Amino acid sequence: MTDTAIRPADTGTAAARDEWAAWHTERERTLATPHGWLTPVALLWLRAQRRTLPGVPGLWWADDEGAHVLAVDDDGLVDPADAGTTLRGERSWEVVEDGSTVVARFLPAGRDPLAAPDEVEVVVELVRRTGRYALRLRDPQAATRARFTGVPTFAYDESWVLDAPVRWYDAPQRVVVGAAQAGLVHDATLVGEVDVERGGVARTLRLVGAPGKEGVALLFSDEADDVAGWRVLHTARPAEGSATIRLDLNRTLNLPYAFTEFGTCPSPVLGNHLPFAVEAGERAPLGARP
Repeated sequence: MTDTAIRPADTGTAAARDEWAAWHTERERTLATPHGWLTPVALLWLRAQRRTLPGVPGLWWADDEGAHVLAVDDDGLVDPADAGTTLRGERSWEVVEDGSTVVARFLPAGRDPLAAPDEVEVVVELVRRTGRYALRLRDPQAATRARFTGVPTFAYDESWVLDAPVRWYDAPQRVVVGAAQAGLVHDATLVGEVDVERGGVARTLRLVGAPGKEGVALLFSDEADDVAGWRVLHTARPAEGSATIRLDLNRTLNLPYAFTEFGTCPSPVLGNHLPFAVEAGERAPLGARP
């Protein structure tokens, strides 16, 4: 801990509330896009043997050289970069650990081929988690998207905008954390720690960074009711030499796993739990998951 005071930031209430409302509207719009986080309908793990998988055309498999598909014209798999190109024969891809890429699209049987492609075509996303490859299917007609009416939130409260003491590590620290999917783990890069206080109770939480990205993320759990098991706050890294970091907890987000059972999100580093209720930011989505 540090003796530096943890205090509510000096923000203009009306302007800040309006800015937050606009941010929340954009957040909901992004979630509801045709192949966003409301649309995953399957997470299919690839094996060494070539095989068909439920809900997606082609023969799929994975080995040390990457992930592969064997497709014929009748499969209807289309190159995502060129809608006029059908995938034929064998195609292969490599994805870095914790990475993903869209490798194909297809039109399920019975859907209107004249409709806007983004509203009818399923996207095939290739992901790599814990050394294994999987296909995540994103369907714009998923029930989760169809019934989406917005993300519930706590009311905006400027007392949850904190300028909190921060200490940066001289060198990043690599740790392994759990995941929303059983059996998976993620490598996390810890870049510093921050003191978060409410009502005289303070805890030190660790911040996660990513190579090539300027911001940092605070993954944490807390004691609030009606929230996901853990949430995340993305925030800008302060100027060099600053002793504090701005934490606007009103912008705390649900991770994708809160909306879909096919999310593979990392969990917080051990100890990143606040022993009080953070009644700010997004609540658990209502009826998002089946």
